[in-house]
Amino acid sequence: MNTAVLRTEIRLFRREPGALFWILLFPTLLLVILGSIPSFRQHQADLGGLRTIDVYVPVAVLLGLIVGGLQSMPQTLTGYRERGILRRMATTPVRPGALLSAQTAVYGGAALASALLVLAVGRLAFGVRLPRQPLGYLLALLAAVLVALALGSVVSALSRTTKIAGAIGSAVFFPSMFCAGVWLPVQSMPHLMARIVGFTPFGAAAQALNQAAAGHWPGWGHLGVLAVWILLLTGAAVRWFRWE
Repeated sequence: MNTAVLRTEIRLFRREPGALFWILLFPTLLLVILGSIPSFRQHQADLGGLRTIDVYVPVAVLLGLIVGGLQSMPQTLTGYRERGILRRMATTPVRPGALLSAQTAVYGGAALASALLVLAVGRLAFGVRLPRQPLGYLLALLAAVLVALALGSVVSALSRTTKIAGAIGSAVFFPSMFCAGVWLPVQSMPHLMARIVGFTPFGAAAQALNQAAAGHWPGWGHLGVLAVWILLLTGAAVRWFRWE
């Protein structure tokens, strides 16, 4: 990866208040709003004794990376293609691949920073326990980041303009939020629905994070689902992506 390109992309990202808010701050803000509801801080028998705020921490963690992967990164990459930036880069010593690597690093890093902020605020403000299986949690989180970026790369590959990228990204964004448990945590879903959702990228990620948070190693089935999605989406992005 070209470090000059990476530094440039970091500077550009820092100048985007919308991306900074929706990726870094919105998931934590949502958690604070939910945690301010008294009933969400009470233990629930149907959640295995957990509080609603406890089960929403992994959801908020996933929300930041979903926003970055499906909304922000495709808009940026498609905008570069639309304005001919990628075509001009192809004629310089800096290859377009360096830009793609830098974009992945920037948005992946932002997603991880968002996750750390959510975990810290959940712990300090609402007493949510930190993941009891930290290594398993980190593995599931990294896999979730990779699948979000791979899915975002597919959206970029299929979009000729930023308007199309926004439309496709939004079409994938809302089902992804549902599978992650934004409207209904996976623990509260009917058994059949939870099993079906578990075969989606963010449904599998949500269940893997929940298991690690509870102190168990993430199920190999969920990690396997994530690995398959990463391979399929990355292959599709490589096959369909065009620099012009």
